[in-house]
Amino acid sequence: MPRDTITPADEQHIIAAIKDAEQKTSGEIRVHIESNCEGDVLDRATEVFAELHMHQTELRNGVLFYVALEDHQFAVLGDAGINAIVPDHFWEDITAEVIKHFKQKKYADGLARGVRMAGEQLQAHFPYDRHGDTNELSDDISFGE
Repeated sequence: MPRDTITPADEQHIIAAIKDAEQKTSGEIRVHIESNCEGDVLDRATEVFAELHMHQTELRNGVLFYVALEDHQFAVLGDAGINAIVPDHFWEDITAEVIKHFKQKKYADGLARGVRMAGEQLQAHFPYDRHGDTNELSDDISFGE
């Protein structure tokens, strides 16, 4: 079902935003999209974060954008390293920006904007390190059922 809403062009738009952000940071940004969210959205996002091994970045600077399209659920989750340094309202600001686009059914635009916002903070606090960076080794976007 997510593939019915997120077109290949949308997927490329999101991936381009991730790649652009990751070129400037050692942080890892991923997007996971599925149809339904069983239970609490933050609990599910935490499960996906673990399933994708995002907690294994050296500086604990992974960021996951989780979307359950049919259930209209969204969460952005940052690991301990980035959580420790971003402003208190940072995740709420990203969520508000993404949801603003989602309400207009502009899912790819919303995710791309949120990714860029996260990327700016990652760049400021976790600059790109060509020796320790492995961003290009993983899938940037994943789909669930």
